[in-house]
Parts: sequence; C-alpha cells; structure tokens
Amino acid sequence: QLQLVESGGGLVPPGGSLRLTCAASGNIVRLDDMGWYRQAPGKERELVASISSGHDSNYADSVKGRFTISRDNNKKTMYLQMNSLKPEDTAVYYCHADVVYLNYVSEYVAMKSWGQGTQVTVSS
Repeated sequence: QLQLVESGGGLVPPGGSLRLTCAASGNIVRLDDMGWYRQAPGKERELVASISSGHDSNYADSVKGRFTISRDNNKKTMYLQMNSLKPEDTAVYYCHADVVYLNYVSEYVAMKSWGQGTQVTVSS
C-alpha cells in the first residue's frame, strides 16, 4: 500500500519555527519530484515548495528566505523547515510526490500521490 504521511504540524506564535516531515512507504521503486502544498480556509491549494530527486528546489515568493525544503532519498523522506512563521502561513500542509511503485502483480505504476495533511496554525 503506497502511503505518504505528514507530521510535525502544530500551533506556534508568530516568529516561531516548525519542521514538517513527509515519509513515503510501500513498494516504492522511485520518488521523483516532491513538494509541499498548503490550503488555507476559503482558499485554493497552493504550491509552497518543490524539490527534484536531484535536490533542485523552488519556492513560492511568499516563503522564500523563510522556508527550506529538503529530502533524504535513502529514507524516502522529505522535510520542510519553516522559520519566521507568520499568521498568513496558517493552513493545512500537504505532501505530494510523483511515485513509481510495484503493484500487486509486479507491474511498474507511475502516479501522483498525496498525504492526508497536517495543520499548521500561527497565532499568539
């Protein structure tokens, strides 16, 4: 069973920090591009940051200089270090990955996978 599981969300005051983790599990052959998205109440889901398997990264303008995305390919894990958090960063954060995995009949399958989300709340 292919799964992406996020952790590390919570409540922090403005200016605080959090580190999100996304762990992938299952019969994974390869993890290609991965990314963090977020969705605030009443707003559309937006890309926060993305990272390739070669560790090339991109950021939304709103988080540049404050957030850092990274990944450990051996551990099939991705991270988002969030510093200098602002109230407008409040959202549910989702992990996304382009995955190639082996299905139950040993076929290679490529798919886009999402985690269940983790809540980040920035408030005093």
